Amino acid sequence: MPELTEPAAFRPAPEGDGPSPWLALHIYYAANPQPLLVRCVRPLVDRLTGDGLLSGYFFITYWLEGPHVRLRLRPSGPGAEAEVRRRAEEAVTDFLRTRPALYEVDSGFLKDFYNALFDIEFPGEDRARYMGEDGRMNLRPNNSFSYEPYAPEYAKYGGPAGVELAEWHFRHSSDLVLEAYRSMNLHLRTVLLGTSAQLMMVMAACFLPEERRLADYLDSYYAFWHRLFPGTGFIGSTEYERAYARMAPDLGARFTRIRGALADGEPARLPPFLRGWAEHCLELRDRVVELTERGALAFPAWDGPPREDTGQERPEERDAAPLVSATHVPAVLPRLLSPYMHMTNNRLHVTIRDEAYLAFMLGRVLRETAGGRQEAP
Repeated sequence: MPELTEPAAFRPAPEGDGPSPWLALHIYYAANPQPLLVRCVRPLVDRLTGDGLLSGYFFITYWLEGPHVRLRLRPSGPGAEAEVRRRAEEAVTDFLRTRPALYEVDSGFLKDFYNALFDIEFPGEDRARYMGEDGRMNLRPNNSFSYEPYAPEYAKYGGPAGVELAEWHFRHSSDLVLEAYRSMNLHLRTVLLGTSAQLMMVMAACFLPEERRLADYLDSYYAFWHRLFPGTGFIGSTEYERAYARMAPDLGARFTRIRGALADGEPARLPPFLRGWAEHCLELRDRVVELTERGALAFPAWDGPPREDTGQERPEERDAAPLVSATHVPAVLPRLLSPYMHMTNNRLHVTIRDEAYLAFMLGRVLRETAGGRQEAP
């Protein structure tokens, strides 16, 4: 039977009106998460929403202590929380019993891979709580789940207002990915990367419509991942160059059509799957601009590692400075675009290596389809 644990840090919902705090259910599943998401998470969320029990949800995939899905559910009120928990536990238990992941991470290549990530992203004192006596990362039992505290990433997304906006966006992103899993052959690598590339094109072009600025951003996004994993061979360069010639014509044509439709204010010219995403990304951009212009966002002066577990725990007030005018908009848009785009790729189960590869391709093809007007930095 799946193992269910609940740490002491979990707190029940307070009395009163309005939505309950988020429930964070971590489902440890050492296999491709697509069956879990399609056959368990989506039906569960649909039923809870249809019955008025849910005011929000989203999911991400993560690797810490073993590959798992982090499912966040926000009950519609304190009176709904017990039923949301009961249904979630029942659905996950049934799925893990009938469709368990058969691979164990504690042997073979993946264990070394995850420990390499652990050493890169947890070089300091905070690694102790995730580490065993052998100095390697702890592993949770496969085919188990547990409730964990939900710690919003205030530092990454700009404080409480930024987190609220991110949670709104994450639901749209999660809906999009669940529908893509249902309707597309994302188990095929070519389809997965093609889908990811087009979603990246749309979101980046909505946030940064200026040609040179967009190309510079894509180059810097690739460079960021390359710097994060130095000396590992994890993020390539020469092999990306070899693949570019094969993919460039199709990517260039698609990018041109997408940017043309957005520049003309006609997202309806895009295919239905991309049209809805473009409309959402344009609204998301407008909301970011509005929050920035009225000084509702705040970011820390430090720039920590892009991981989900600890950055939000640092004292926000001491290190953050509010962004109080329209002059900050050019800096805020790419700052938020990066985690927004990365987390959509995360939900698609696109690896960081592939995400960096796609950013490299898109930046270069944008410069070349600009008719040679730009040179890469």
